[in-house]
Amino acid sequence: MSSVVVIGAGAAGLATAARLAVKGHQVQILEQADSVGGKLATYRRDGFAFDTGPSLFTLPAVYRDLFLKTGRAFEEEVDLQPVEPAFGYRFADGSSVTMPGVDPARCARALGDAFGDKTAAEWRALMERAGKMWRLTREPFLQSPLDGWRTLLPLAKPADVRTVAPWSTLRGLGRSTLSDPRAITLLDRYATYTGSDPRKAPAVLATVPYVEQEFGAWHLGGGLGTLADALRRRCEERGVEIRTGVNVSRIVTNQAGVTGVIADDEHIDADIVVANADAGQVYHQLLDDPRARKPARAINRSDASLAGFVLLLAVRGRTPGLLHHNVWFPENYDAEFDSIFGKHPTPVDDPAIYVCAPDDPQMRPDDDHESWFVLVNAPRHDPTGGVDWSNAELAESYADHILAVLARRGMDVRDRILWREIRTPADLEVSARAPGGSIYGTSSNGARAAFDRPANKSDIPGLYLVGGSTHPGGGLPLVGMGAEITASLIGRA
Repeated sequence: MSSVVVIGAGAAGLATAARLAVKGHQVQILEQADSVGGKLATYRRDGFAFDTGPSLFTLPAVYRDLFLKTGRAFEEEVDLQPVEPAFGYRFADGSSVTMPGVDPARCARALGDAFGDKTAAEWRALMERAGKMWRLTREPFLQSPLDGWRTLLPLAKPADVRTVAPWSTLRGLGRSTLSDPRAITLLDRYATYTGSDPRKAPAVLATVPYVEQEFGAWHLGGGLGTLADALRRRCEERGVEIRTGVNVSRIVTNQAGVTGVIADDEHIDADIVVANADAGQVYHQLLDDPRARKPARAINRSDASLAGFVLLLAVRGRTPGLLHHNVWFPENYDAEFDSIFGKHPTPVDDPAIYVCAPDDPQMRPDDDHESWFVLVNAPRHDPTGGVDWSNAELAESYADHILAVLARRGMDVRDRILWREIRTPADLEVSARAPGGSIYGTSSNGARAAFDRPANKSDIPGLYLVGGSTHPGGGLPLVGMGAEITASLIGRA
Protein backbone atom coordinates (compact mmCIF):
# COMPACT_ATOMS: atom_id res chain seq x y z
CA MET A 1 0.00 0.00 0.00
CA SER A 2 1.46 3.35 -1.07
CA SER A 3 0.91 6.45 1.03
CA VAL A 4 -0.38 9.31 -1.12
CA VAL A 5 -0.66 12.98 -0.22
CA VAL A 6 -2.92 15.06 -2.46
CA ILE A 7 -2.27 18.79 -2.20
CA GLY A 8 -5.55 20.60 -2.78
CA ALA A 9 -9.17 19.49 -2.58
CA GLY A 10 -10.38 20.95 -5.86
CA ALA A 11 -12.49 18.80 -8.16
CA ALA A 12 -9.41 17.20 -9.71
CA GLY A 13 -7.78 16.47 -6.35
CA LEU A 14 -10.93 14.90 -4.95
CA ALA A 15 -11.52 12.85 -8.11
CA THR A 16 -7.94 11.59 -8.14
CA ALA A 17 -8.08 10.72 -4.45
CA ALA A 18 -11.26 8.68 -4.88
CA ARG A 19 -9.81 6.78 -7.84
CA LEU A 20 -6.57 6.06 -5.97
CA ALA A 21 -8.39 4.92 -2.84
CA VAL A 22 -10.27 2.21 -4.73
CA LYS A 23 -6.94 1.12 -6.22
CA GLY A 24 -5.74 0.32 -2.72
CA HIS A 25 -3.68 3.39 -1.83
CA GLN A 26 -3.73 5.14 1.53
CA VAL A 27 -4.73 8.68 0.58
CA GLN A 28 -4.67 11.93 2.51
CA ILE A 29 -5.84 15.30 1.12
CA LEU A 30 -4.40 18.54 2.48
CA GLU A 31 -6.45 21.66 1.64
CA GLN A 32 -5.48 25.20 2.60
CA ALA A 33 -9.09 26.49 2.65
CA ASP A 34 -11.67 25.65 5.28
CA SER A 35 -13.81 23.72 2.79
CA VAL A 36 -13.31 21.49 -0.24
CA GLY A 37 -13.97 22.30 -3.88
CA GLY A 38 -11.39 24.93 -4.72
CA LYS A 39 -12.81 27.04 -7.55
CA LEU A 40 -15.83 24.70 -7.63
CA ALA A 41 -18.04 26.46 -5.10
CA THR A 42 -21.57 27.70 -4.49
CA TYR A 43 -21.80 30.80 -2.28
CA ARG A 44 -24.95 31.25 -0.17
CA ARG A 45 -26.29 34.34 1.58
CA ASP A 46 -29.79 35.32 2.70
CA GLY A 47 -31.37 32.52 0.67
CA PHE A 48 -29.52 33.49 -2.53
CA ALA A 49 -26.99 31.08 -4.04
CA PHE A 50 -24.35 31.65 -6.72
CA ASP A 51 -21.98 29.29 -8.51
CA THR A 52 -18.78 31.29 -8.16
CA GLY A 53 -16.56 28.99 -10.21
CA PRO A 54 -17.86 26.70 -12.96
CA SER A 55 -21.47 27.59 -13.77
CA LEU A 56 -22.03 25.24 -16.74
CA PHE A 57 -21.77 21.46 -16.51
CA THR A 58 -20.92 19.55 -19.69
CA LEU A 59 -19.86 16.03 -20.62
CA PRO A 60 -21.38 14.33 -17.54
CA ALA A 61 -20.02 10.99 -18.79
CA VAL A 62 -16.66 11.90 -17.22
CA TYR A 63 -18.18 12.00 -13.74
CA ARG A 64 -20.54 9.11 -14.39
CA ASP A 65 -17.43 7.01 -15.01
CA LEU A 66 -15.75 8.30 -11.85
CA PHE A 67 -18.71 7.63 -9.59
CA LEU A 68 -19.49 4.20 -11.07
CA LYS A 69 -15.89 3.09 -10.57
CA THR A 70 -15.75 4.32 -7.00
CA GLY A 71 -19.24 3.52 -5.68
CA ARG A 72 -22.83 4.56 -6.33
CA ALA A 73 -23.93 6.10 -9.63
CA PHE A 74 -23.49 9.82 -10.29
CA GLU A 75 -27.22 10.53 -10.53
CA GLU A 76 -27.70 9.04 -7.06
CA GLU A 77 -25.36 11.67 -5.62
CA VAL A 78 -26.34 14.86 -7.45
CA ASP A 79 -29.46 16.32 -9.03
CA LEU A 80 -28.45 16.38 -12.70
CA GLN A 81 -30.77 18.60 -14.76
CA PRO A 82 -30.72 19.46 -18.47
CA VAL A 83 -30.66 23.18 -19.28
CA GLU A 84 -33.15 23.99 -22.03
CA PRO A 85 -32.71 26.39 -23.70
CA ALA A 86 -29.04 26.75 -22.89
CA PHE A 87 -27.85 30.22 -23.89
CA GLY A 88 -29.25 33.57 -24.88
CA TYR A 89 -26.81 35.63 -26.95
CA ARG A 90 -27.36 39.34 -27.62
CA PHE A 91 -25.25 41.26 -30.10
CA ALA A 92 -24.31 44.92 -30.37
CA ASP A 93 -26.56 45.46 -33.41
CA GLY A 94 -29.61 44.47 -31.38
CA SER A 95 -29.95 40.96 -32.83
CA SER A 96 -30.11 37.87 -30.64
CA VAL A 97 -30.20 34.11 -30.77
CA THR A 98 -31.46 31.53 -28.28
CA MET A 99 -29.43 28.34 -28.44
CA PRO A 100 -30.97 24.95 -27.52
CA GLY A 101 -29.41 22.89 -24.79
CA VAL A 102 -28.47 19.92 -26.95
CA ASP A 103 -28.16 18.80 -30.61
CA PRO A 104 -25.84 20.61 -33.07
CA ALA A 105 -28.54 20.42 -35.78
CA ARG A 106 -31.05 22.25 -33.57
CA CYS A 107 -28.39 24.83 -32.72
CA ALA A 108 -27.69 25.33 -36.41
CA ARG A 109 -31.40 25.86 -37.04
CA ALA A 110 -31.53 28.43 -34.24
CA LEU A 111 -28.66 30.33 -35.84
CA GLY A 112 -30.43 30.06 -39.18
CA ASP A 113 -33.62 31.52 -37.72
CA ALA A 114 -31.63 34.44 -36.36
CA PHE A 115 -29.04 35.05 -39.07
CA GLY A 116 -30.26 33.22 -42.18
CA ASP A 117 -30.09 29.82 -43.82
CA LYS A 118 -26.50 30.32 -44.99
CA THR A 119 -25.30 30.63 -41.39
CA ALA A 120 -27.26 27.51 -40.45
CA ALA A 121 -25.53 25.49 -43.17
CA GLU A 122 -22.12 26.89 -42.27
CA TRP A 123 -22.53 26.16 -38.56
CA ARG A 124 -23.73 22.64 -39.29
CA ALA A 125 -20.64 22.01 -41.43
CA LEU A 126 -18.38 23.52 -38.79
CA MET A 127 -19.82 21.29 -36.05
CA GLU A 128 -19.44 18.24 -38.30
CA ARG A 129 -15.76 19.09 -38.63
CA ALA A 130 -15.51 19.82 -34.89
CA GLY A 131 -17.02 16.38 -34.25
CA LYS A 132 -14.25 14.82 -36.34
CA MET A 133 -11.70 16.87 -34.39
CA TRP A 134 -13.19 15.55 -31.16
CA ARG A 135 -13.06 11.92 -32.27
CA LEU A 136 -9.48 12.32 -33.50
CA THR A 137 -8.09 14.02 -30.41
CA ARG A 138 -10.19 12.70 -27.52
CA GLU A 139 -8.39 9.42 -26.87
CA PRO A 140 -4.79 10.18 -27.93
CA PHE A 141 -4.68 13.66 -26.42
CA LEU A 142 -7.40 14.45 -23.88
CA GLN A 143 -7.60 10.99 -22.31
CA SER A 144 -3.92 10.04 -22.49
CA PRO A 145 -0.72 11.29 -20.83
CA LEU A 146 1.02 14.19 -22.50
CA ASP A 147 4.05 13.08 -24.53
CA GLY A 148 5.16 16.26 -26.26
CA TRP A 149 4.68 16.48 -30.01
CA ARG A 150 4.63 12.67 -30.11
CA THR A 151 1.08 12.97 -28.78
CA LEU A 152 0.08 13.93 -32.32
CA LEU A 153 1.49 10.78 -33.92
CA PRO A 154 -1.96 9.12 -34.12
CA LEU A 155 -2.89 11.99 -36.47
CA ALA A 156 -0.30 10.95 -39.04
CA LYS A 157 -2.82 10.73 -41.89
CA PRO A 158 -2.78 13.93 -43.99
CA ALA A 159 -6.58 14.10 -43.94
CA ASP A 160 -6.61 13.96 -40.15
CA VAL A 161 -4.01 16.70 -39.91
CA ARG A 162 -6.05 18.88 -42.27
CA THR A 163 -9.14 18.32 -40.10
CA VAL A 164 -7.42 19.35 -36.87
CA ALA A 165 -5.42 22.11 -38.60
CA PRO A 166 -2.81 22.58 -35.86
CA TRP A 167 -1.43 25.60 -37.74
CA SER A 168 -4.76 27.47 -37.61
CA THR A 169 -6.32 29.59 -34.88
CA LEU A 170 -9.92 29.45 -33.73
CA ARG A 171 -10.47 32.89 -35.26
CA GLY A 172 -8.90 31.72 -38.51
CA LEU A 173 -11.18 28.69 -38.57
CA GLY A 174 -14.20 30.88 -37.94
CA ARG A 175 -13.35 33.32 -40.71
CA SER A 176 -12.70 30.51 -43.17
CA THR A 177 -16.01 28.74 -42.48
CA LEU A 178 -18.49 31.38 -41.27
CA SER A 179 -19.59 34.41 -43.25
CA ASP A 180 -21.70 36.22 -40.63
CA PRO A 181 -19.50 38.19 -38.18
CA ARG A 182 -21.94 37.45 -35.34
CA ALA A 183 -21.41 33.71 -35.79
CA ILE A 184 -17.65 34.30 -35.73
CA THR A 185 -18.04 36.25 -32.49
CA LEU A 186 -20.06 33.40 -30.99
CA LEU A 187 -17.32 30.92 -31.94
CA ASP A 188 -14.63 33.27 -30.59
CA ARG A 189 -16.21 33.15 -27.15
CA TYR A 190 -15.31 29.48 -26.77
CA ALA A 191 -11.62 30.43 -26.57
CA THR A 192 -12.43 32.06 -23.24
CA TYR A 193 -13.49 28.65 -21.89
CA THR A 194 -9.72 28.02 -21.69
CA GLY A 195 -8.86 31.60 -20.71
CA SER A 196 -7.47 32.33 -24.17
CA ASP A 197 -7.48 34.79 -27.07
CA PRO A 198 -9.34 33.39 -30.13
CA ARG A 199 -6.82 35.10 -32.39
CA LYS A 200 -4.06 32.91 -30.91
CA ALA A 201 -5.86 29.83 -29.56
CA PRO A 202 -5.83 26.68 -31.74
CA ALA A 203 -8.65 25.81 -34.12
CA VAL A 204 -9.21 22.53 -32.28
CA LEU A 205 -11.05 24.51 -29.59
CA ALA A 206 -14.00 24.23 -31.95
CA THR A 207 -14.51 20.95 -30.08
CA VAL A 208 -15.73 22.99 -27.09
CA PRO A 209 -19.02 24.11 -28.69
CA TYR A 210 -19.34 20.69 -30.29
CA VAL A 211 -19.18 18.95 -26.90
CA GLU A 212 -21.59 21.46 -25.41
CA GLN A 213 -24.12 20.96 -28.20
CA GLU A 214 -23.63 17.24 -28.79
CA PHE A 215 -23.70 16.09 -25.16
CA GLY A 216 -25.84 18.85 -23.68
CA ALA A 217 -25.72 21.72 -21.24
CA TRP A 218 -26.46 20.66 -17.66
CA HIS A 219 -27.10 22.09 -14.22
CA LEU A 220 -26.89 20.51 -10.78
CA GLY A 221 -29.85 21.28 -8.54
CA GLY A 222 -28.75 23.55 -5.71
CA GLY A 223 -25.68 24.67 -7.64
CA LEU A 224 -22.60 23.10 -9.16
CA GLY A 225 -20.94 23.31 -5.76
CA THR A 226 -23.00 20.25 -4.82
CA LEU A 227 -20.56 18.27 -6.96
CA ALA A 228 -17.78 19.19 -4.52
CA ASP A 229 -19.94 17.88 -1.66
CA ALA A 230 -20.60 14.64 -3.55
CA LEU A 231 -16.89 14.19 -4.30
CA ARG A 232 -16.03 14.79 -0.65
CA ARG A 233 -18.56 12.18 0.47
CA ARG A 234 -17.23 9.68 -2.05
CA CYS A 235 -13.66 10.20 -0.85
CA GLU A 236 -14.65 9.76 2.78
CA GLU A 237 -16.61 6.60 1.94
CA ARG A 238 -13.48 5.20 0.31
CA GLY A 239 -11.38 5.94 3.39
CA VAL A 240 -9.64 9.11 2.20
CA GLU A 241 -8.58 11.43 5.04
CA ILE A 242 -9.39 15.06 4.24
CA ARG A 243 -7.72 17.80 6.26
CA THR A 244 -8.79 21.40 5.64
CA GLY A 245 -7.13 24.59 6.83
CA VAL A 246 -3.69 23.07 6.22
CA ASN A 247 -0.97 25.02 4.44
CA VAL A 248 1.53 23.01 2.38
CA SER A 249 4.71 25.04 2.05
CA ARG A 250 7.09 22.50 0.51
CA ILE A 251 7.19 19.27 -1.45
CA VAL A 252 10.20 17.38 -0.09
CA THR A 253 12.40 15.42 -2.46
CA ASN A 254 15.74 13.68 -2.62
CA GLN A 255 17.69 12.19 -5.49
CA ALA A 256 15.37 9.18 -5.59
CA GLY A 257 12.23 11.32 -5.78
CA VAL A 258 9.45 12.52 -3.52
CA THR A 259 9.66 11.80 0.21
CA GLY A 260 6.74 13.88 1.52
CA VAL A 261 5.54 17.41 2.19
CA ILE A 262 5.90 20.13 4.81
CA ALA A 263 2.46 21.23 6.03
CA ASP A 264 2.14 23.78 8.85
CA ASP A 265 5.73 22.96 9.87
CA GLU A 266 4.90 19.24 10.06
CA HIS A 267 6.75 16.77 7.86
CA ILE A 268 4.31 14.25 6.38
CA ASP A 269 5.89 11.22 4.74
CA ALA A 270 4.53 10.14 1.37
CA ASP A 271 5.51 7.69 -1.33
CA ILE A 272 3.49 9.72 -3.84
CA VAL A 273 2.46 13.38 -3.96
CA VAL A 274 -0.33 14.55 -6.25
CA ALA A 275 -0.37 18.34 -6.56
CA ASN A 276 -3.82 19.70 -7.33
CA ALA A 277 -2.39 23.21 -7.15
CA ASP A 278 -1.42 25.77 -9.75
CA ALA A 279 1.48 24.24 -11.67
CA GLY A 280 3.40 27.50 -11.62
CA GLN A 281 3.19 27.57 -7.84
CA VAL A 282 4.28 23.92 -7.66
CA TYR A 283 7.38 24.36 -9.79
CA HIS A 284 8.34 27.86 -8.66
CA GLN A 285 7.48 27.82 -4.94
CA LEU A 286 6.83 24.34 -3.55
CA LEU A 287 9.89 22.61 -4.99
CA ASP A 288 13.60 23.11 -4.40
CA ASP A 289 14.79 20.57 -6.92
CA PRO A 290 16.80 21.08 -10.14
CA ARG A 291 14.36 18.80 -11.98
CA ALA A 292 11.73 21.53 -11.55
CA ARG A 293 13.61 24.03 -13.73
CA LYS A 294 12.59 22.71 -17.15
CA PRO A 295 8.81 22.71 -16.55
CA ALA A 296 9.14 26.07 -14.77
CA ARG A 297 10.72 27.53 -17.90
CA ALA A 298 7.93 26.11 -20.06
CA ILE A 299 5.33 27.75 -17.84
CA ASN A 300 7.22 31.05 -18.08
CA ARG A 301 7.09 30.83 -21.88
CA SER A 302 3.30 30.60 -21.88
CA ASP A 303 0.76 33.38 -21.61
CA ALA A 304 -1.15 33.39 -18.35
CA SER A 305 -4.84 32.74 -18.84
CA LEU A 306 -7.30 35.56 -18.49
CA ALA A 307 -8.88 36.27 -15.11
CA GLY A 308 -12.43 37.23 -14.21
CA PHE A 309 -14.20 40.12 -12.51
CA VAL A 310 -17.35 38.88 -10.78
CA LEU A 311 -20.49 40.46 -9.34
CA LEU A 312 -22.91 38.50 -7.18
CA LEU A 313 -26.25 40.28 -7.35
CA ALA A 314 -29.28 39.62 -5.18
CA VAL A 315 -32.02 40.86 -7.51
CA ARG A 316 -35.62 41.69 -6.59
CA GLY A 317 -38.30 40.55 -9.03
CA ARG A 318 -38.18 38.32 -12.09
CA THR A 319 -36.68 39.36 -15.43
CA PRO A 320 -38.66 38.58 -18.60
CA GLY A 321 -36.59 36.80 -21.23
CA LEU A 322 -33.69 36.01 -18.92
CA LEU A 323 -32.30 32.50 -19.44
CA HIS A 324 -30.09 30.29 -17.32
CA HIS A 325 -27.01 31.45 -19.31
CA ASN A 326 -26.92 34.88 -20.99
CA VAL A 327 -24.23 36.76 -22.92
CA TRP A 328 -24.23 40.35 -24.13
CA PHE A 329 -21.49 40.92 -26.72
CA PRO A 330 -19.72 44.26 -27.32
CA GLU A 331 -19.39 45.96 -30.67
CA ASN A 332 -15.63 45.38 -30.75
CA TYR A 333 -14.76 42.00 -29.26
CA ASP A 334 -11.10 42.34 -30.27
CA ALA A 335 -10.70 45.33 -27.97
CA GLU A 336 -11.48 43.02 -25.05
CA PHE A 337 -8.60 40.69 -25.86
CA ASP A 338 -6.29 43.64 -26.55
CA SER A 339 -7.06 44.98 -23.07
CA ILE A 340 -6.40 41.63 -21.40
CA PHE A 341 -3.45 40.24 -23.34
CA GLY A 342 -1.86 43.49 -24.56
CA LYS A 343 1.46 44.90 -23.44
CA HIS A 344 -0.26 47.24 -20.99
CA PRO A 345 -3.30 45.36 -19.59
CA THR A 346 -6.29 47.39 -18.46
CA PRO A 347 -9.84 46.59 -17.29
CA VAL A 348 -12.01 46.06 -20.35
CA ASP A 349 -14.04 49.19 -21.06
CA ASP A 350 -16.75 47.52 -23.16
CA PRO A 351 -16.64 43.82 -22.27
CA ALA A 352 -18.73 40.81 -23.13
CA ILE A 353 -20.97 40.31 -20.10
CA TYR A 354 -22.07 36.86 -18.94
CA VAL A 355 -24.96 36.41 -16.52
CA CYS A 356 -25.85 33.06 -14.98
CA ALA A 357 -29.30 33.17 -13.36
CA PRO A 358 -30.52 29.61 -12.76
CA ASP A 359 -34.26 29.07 -12.49
CA ASP A 360 -33.56 26.88 -9.47
CA PRO A 361 -35.74 27.20 -6.33
CA GLN A 362 -32.76 26.06 -4.24
CA MET A 363 -30.74 29.08 -5.41
CA ARG A 364 -33.10 31.93 -4.52
CA PRO A 365 -35.11 32.81 -1.40
CA ASP A 366 -38.47 32.70 -3.24
CA ASP A 367 -40.07 32.98 -6.68
CA ASP A 368 -39.89 36.79 -6.63
CA HIS A 369 -36.09 37.02 -6.55
CA GLU A 370 -33.15 36.06 -8.75
CA SER A 371 -29.52 35.23 -8.06
CA TRP A 372 -27.25 36.75 -10.69
CA PHE A 373 -23.65 35.65 -11.19
CA VAL A 374 -22.13 38.29 -13.46
CA LEU A 375 -18.73 37.64 -15.06
CA VAL A 376 -16.56 39.71 -17.34
CA ASN A 377 -13.14 38.68 -18.59
CA ALA A 378 -10.34 40.65 -17.01
CA PRO A 379 -6.56 40.94 -16.99
CA ARG A 380 -4.82 39.15 -14.16
CA HIS A 381 -3.93 40.86 -10.88
CA ASP A 382 -0.50 42.44 -11.32
CA PRO A 383 0.14 45.41 -9.03
CA THR A 384 3.62 46.09 -10.43
CA GLY A 385 3.12 45.90 -14.19
CA GLY A 386 -0.62 45.73 -14.81
CA VAL A 387 -3.88 46.11 -12.90
CA ASP A 388 -3.97 46.25 -9.11
CA TRP A 389 -7.28 44.55 -8.41
CA SER A 390 -6.72 44.83 -4.64
CA ASN A 391 -7.60 48.53 -4.99
CA ALA A 392 -11.10 48.63 -3.43
CA GLU A 393 -11.94 51.93 -5.12
CA LEU A 394 -11.12 50.47 -8.53
CA ALA A 395 -13.23 47.38 -7.83
CA GLU A 396 -16.27 49.42 -6.77
CA SER A 397 -16.05 51.84 -9.68
CA TYR A 398 -15.59 49.02 -12.19
CA ALA A 399 -18.60 47.20 -10.74
CA ASP A 400 -20.66 50.36 -11.26
CA HIS A 401 -19.30 50.59 -14.80
CA ILE A 402 -20.29 47.00 -15.64
CA LEU A 403 -23.84 47.60 -14.45
CA ALA A 404 -24.00 50.79 -16.51
CA VAL A 405 -22.79 48.94 -19.63
CA LEU A 406 -25.42 46.27 -19.02
CA ALA A 407 -28.06 49.01 -18.73
CA ARG A 408 -26.97 50.51 -22.05
CA ARG A 409 -27.46 47.09 -23.60
CA GLY A 410 -31.06 47.02 -22.43
CA MET A 411 -30.74 45.19 -19.11
CA ASP A 412 -30.86 47.76 -16.31
CA VAL A 413 -31.28 46.10 -12.91
CA ARG A 414 -29.60 48.74 -10.77
CA ASP A 415 -32.81 49.74 -8.97
CA ARG A 416 -33.63 46.07 -8.25
CA ILE A 417 -30.36 45.09 -6.56
CA LEU A 418 -30.85 44.30 -2.87
CA TRP A 419 -27.13 43.79 -2.34
CA ARG A 420 -24.02 42.95 -4.30
CA GLU A 421 -20.67 41.36 -3.64
CA ILE A 422 -17.56 41.85 -5.75
CA ARG A 423 -14.96 39.16 -6.48
CA THR A 424 -11.80 40.37 -8.26
CA PRO A 425 -8.79 38.49 -9.67
CA ALA A 426 -6.95 39.51 -6.49
CA ASP A 427 -9.59 37.70 -4.45
CA LEU A 428 -9.23 34.53 -6.54
CA GLU A 429 -5.47 34.67 -6.11
CA VAL A 430 -5.94 34.55 -2.34
CA SER A 431 -8.85 32.11 -2.11
CA ALA A 432 -7.66 29.55 -4.67
CA ARG A 433 -3.94 30.37 -4.76
CA ALA A 434 -4.26 31.09 -8.46
CA PRO A 435 -1.37 33.41 -9.36
CA GLY A 436 -2.78 36.72 -10.54
CA GLY A 437 -6.25 35.23 -10.40
CA SER A 438 -5.63 33.45 -13.72
CA ILE A 439 -8.52 31.03 -13.92
CA TYR A 440 -6.80 28.30 -15.92
CA GLY A 441 -3.12 28.81 -15.09
CA THR A 442 -1.71 29.23 -18.59
CA SER A 443 -3.78 30.00 -21.67
CA SER A 444 -4.03 28.04 -24.92
CA ASN A 445 -2.51 30.93 -26.88
CA GLY A 446 -0.12 29.63 -29.52
CA ALA A 447 0.36 26.35 -31.36
CA ARG A 448 2.73 24.91 -28.75
CA ALA A 449 0.73 26.03 -25.67
CA ALA A 450 -0.84 22.62 -25.10
CA PHE A 451 2.60 20.99 -25.13
CA ASP A 452 4.08 23.54 -22.72
CA ARG A 453 1.27 22.76 -20.28
CA PRO A 454 2.75 20.69 -17.45
CA ALA A 455 2.34 16.94 -17.76
CA ASN A 456 0.51 14.88 -15.14
CA LYS A 457 3.64 12.86 -14.40
CA SER A 458 6.61 15.01 -13.49
CA ASP A 459 10.31 14.27 -14.00
CA ILE A 460 10.60 13.82 -10.23
CA PRO A 461 9.70 10.22 -9.33
CA GLY A 462 6.58 10.07 -7.22
CA LEU A 463 5.34 13.59 -8.08
CA TYR A 464 2.20 14.00 -10.16
CA LEU A 465 0.15 17.05 -11.10
CA VAL A 466 -3.55 17.36 -11.77
CA GLY A 467 -6.04 20.19 -12.23
CA GLY A 468 -6.85 23.05 -14.57
CA SER A 469 -3.27 24.31 -14.93
CA THR A 470 -1.98 20.91 -16.09
CA HIS A 471 -2.75 18.50 -18.92
CA PRO A 472 -5.36 18.24 -20.42
CA GLY A 473 -6.61 21.66 -19.23
CA GLY A 474 -9.26 23.50 -17.27
CA GLY A 475 -12.99 23.08 -16.83
CA LEU A 476 -14.85 20.31 -15.05
CA PRO A 477 -14.73 17.74 -17.89
CA LEU A 478 -11.01 18.16 -18.54
CA VAL A 479 -9.92 18.13 -14.89
CA GLY A 480 -12.01 14.98 -14.48
CA MET A 481 -10.16 13.44 -17.42
CA GLY A 482 -6.87 14.58 -15.90
CA ALA A 483 -7.77 12.81 -12.66
CA GLU A 484 -8.33 9.57 -14.56
CA ILE A 485 -5.01 9.96 -16.40
CA THR A 486 -3.13 10.62 -13.18
CA ALA A 487 -4.71 7.72 -11.32
CA SER A 488 -3.92 5.39 -14.22
CA LEU A 489 -0.28 6.55 -14.26
CA ILE A 490 0.06 5.79 -10.55
CA GLY A 491 -1.73 2.46 -10.90
CA ARG A 492 -2.67 0.05 -8.16
CA ALA A 493 -1.00 -0.20 -4.80
